[in-house]
Amino acid sequence: MNGEKIPFKMLNQDPYSTWLGIEILKSEIGRCKVGMTIRKEMLNSMGKAHGGISYALADTAFGFAANTHGKYAVSIETSINHIEALNEGDYLTAESVIEKVKNKLGFNIIEVKRQEEVVALFKGVVYRTNKEWIE
Repeated sequence: MNGEKIPFKMLNQDPYSTWLGIEILKSEIGRCKVGMTIRKEMLNSMGKAHGGISYALADTAFGFAANTHGKYAVSIETSINHIEALNEGDYLTAESVIEKVKNKLGFNIIEVKRQEEVVALFKGVVYRTNKEWIE
C-alpha cells in the first residue's frame, strides 16, 4: 500500500480520533501532520483542555507517521510534557517526522502547537512489526 495513504486508512478506522475531530493536514512517507479544535466537552473541571486531548493528538500524529513506511508500527512507550494551558476554541497541530527506519524501534519527539507556540512535547518509542499494510 502507498505509505502516504496509510494515515487516511488509519483515520477511517479510528473512531476515537474521528470523535476528536482530528484532520490530516499533511501525509508523506515518514511524516504526518494533524490538527484539531478543542471543543467544550474536552475541557476539565478548571475550564482548560484535558491533558489527554493534546496527548491524543500527538499520539495520533506519531502513529500515523510511523506506519507510513508500510509496516504495522505500534507505540510501546510514550510520555508528554504540558507547557501551556489550552482553551476551548484553540486549534492545535502536531507533526511527527520519522525518517530513519533502520531497526525495529523508532524514537520521536513531537511538538504540539497552538499556531507557532509550542504547548506540549510528546516523546514516543515505536515498534515496527513485519505485518504489511494492504489496501
